[in-house]
Amino acid sequence: MPRPPKKPAAPAHRATPARARPASGSASAGVPLPGGALSPGARGDSAEDRIYQAVFDSVMGQRLAPGTKLPEAALCELFDASRSTVRQALQRLAHDHIVQLRPNRGAIVAVPTPEETRQIFEARRGLEAALVRLAVAHVTRADLKALRAQLKAEQEAMHRFDQPAWARLASSFHLKLGELGRNPILQRYLVEMVSRCSLIVALYEPPGNACCEHDEHEAIVRCIERGDVDGAVRLMDEHLQVLERNVCLQSEARAPGLKELLGL
Repeated sequence: MPRPPKKPAAPAHRATPARARPASGSASAGVPLPGGALSPGARGDSAEDRIYQAVFDSVMGQRLAPGTKLPEAALCELFDASRSTVRQALQRLAHDHIVQLRPNRGAIVAVPTPEETRQIFEARRGLEAALVRLAVAHVTRADLKALRAQLKAEQEAMHRFDQPAWARLASSFHLKLGELGRNPILQRYLVEMVSRCSLIVALYEPPGNACCEHDEHEAIVRCIERGDVDGAVRLMDEHLQVLERNVCLQSEARAPGLKELLGL
């Protein structure tokens, strides 16, 4: 269960004047994630795309744990797809570091090592620092309203003790901020980093821990609202360092069925 939220923060500072800029959109074609961002390899609505998106979303929602086997035969049956279609989807997932393809042993959800964990968080901190700076420069009133709605949804999920929804919303918060930077290239890299961090959290985060703290998200948004670039960057860096410190570099075995883990 995620930790109960602390006392709600003080009312936010007044938003900066809205800019004449279109709402942010995704950089690449594909199936939207709950936060409006896209999985890195998403394309459309074919069987291959549906397999890709189901695995990706299940990793993001921490239903599919690292090391989970993804048998071709089971995926063929679940998605009414041919083996070639399943293999193509798995290859795309492997390209995006979501799946590992093992010769003669089949595919599993990727298992990050402790060294990869350190490198991924290091890269993510630098990437999000750049995107937060851009977000402060480009944010509009409509963007701030969407971030506030996001924070409200997070808080509601925490009060319901809805861990899957909270995990999804926590990742979605960072993807929303990435969209506000209006840099499609950096945004695409962020989607990959967030998905890989979701794997790490699913593997190493102790049961019952919140993957992100709602109050920390709230503080970052307040800095963005008042145009405090350095404050927002500092808080984001501290937030990601806390997330990295919270992971415990050992995992527990899990054994739900593949159909349940894919949310089908």
